[in-house]
Amino acid sequence: MTASMHDAHTPHRLDVQLGSRSYPIVIGPGQLRQGELLRSWLPGRQALVVTNETVAPLYLEPLQAGLEGIDADTLVLPDGEAHKTVASCERVWDRLLERRFDRSCTVIALGGGVVGDLAGFAAAAYQRGVAFVQVPTTLLAQVDSSVGGKTGVNHPLGKNMIGAFHQPVGVVADTRVLDTLPAREMAAGVAEVIKYGLIRDAEFFAWLEDNMDALLRRDSAALAFAVERSCANKADVVAADEREQGVRATLNLGHTFGHAIETATGYSSWLHGEAVGAGIAMAAHVSVAMGWLAAHERDRVVRLLERAGLPVMPPASMTPERFLELMAVDKKARDGRIRLVLQQGIGSAVVTDAVPADTLGATLRHFTGEA
Repeated sequence: MTASMHDAHTPHRLDVQLGSRSYPIVIGPGQLRQGELLRSWLPGRQALVVTNETVAPLYLEPLQAGLEGIDADTLVLPDGEAHKTVASCERVWDRLLERRFDRSCTVIALGGGVVGDLAGFAAAAYQRGVAFVQVPTTLLAQVDSSVGGKTGVNHPLGKNMIGAFHQPVGVVADTRVLDTLPAREMAAGVAEVIKYGLIRDAEFFAWLEDNMDALLRRDSAALAFAVERSCANKADVVAADEREQGVRATLNLGHTFGHAIETATGYSSWLHGEAVGAGIAMAAHVSVAMGWLAAHERDRVVRLLERAGLPVMPPASMTPERFLELMAVDKKARDGRIRLVLQQGIGSAVVTDAVPADTLGATLRHFTGEA
């Protein structure tokens, strides 16, 4: 399996199969400028583009050019996870109401995961649900957060605790926008790409081991392949379990530890993908302790994370007690029991609440330097 099997310049279309809520993901360079495609998804003639101060100067103009003939407005929000709040959603609702946008309007999210999540939640709640389109501009958003209909905002006590399932009417993943992505943001996105290989696609994991360097230097064929393979994996999981009653929870590999890191650091100093990278390393350690993952497989996982430029240790400020306190409020927790996504070999994952407290405690002490 090689990246060159892809024609990087031809757009590819995947469909998320959800019956009446099915929608396309269009992947390829220059797709952001394909206004005809975007307009074809809008149920009405009113659209609000929600973006942020970093993305707007780069990509707002070409997107607006494609909305010719549409009554389109724009809301530019501050950049960063710290602004993924109900207050930001209120700004979206204020604008929609000021413009008297009706139930046939569309919210278009132009940005990374923060913009997509909060704009999607605003769309889910406005007049009990209006259409929204995802135009993700980071690798993380293209391969993960823009697909699957999870929308929401953070709360000071926990990440993504306020939200709704609200599927987009379409996703435009323009791979060319990744050329302007800072290296740190690129690495953060690769964390979610690696995740797909680990939970359900061992062949893809092996491809990543062979092609990580090409991916990080933004080789167009490698990027196109990685985005499409990741989206195909995500689409399959979402189609099987839209509301996370079962297999979809495996998409949270590394996230229970990662969300604890993000919450503890106030959503400010660590990117989501960085926290997930460290969380994947921690989950691999627990998986070895449970006898489900071989030590040499864990070493492959850690090596690939490091090659991607991701942290494999949590911040020095974290303690076992802080981890446990924050992991207890994770959305996967059931009846007070912490549930973790763990590896059963590379390419297979399981959600379990059967990790003995002393096993988890030993891992937390190891990773916080208290062992």
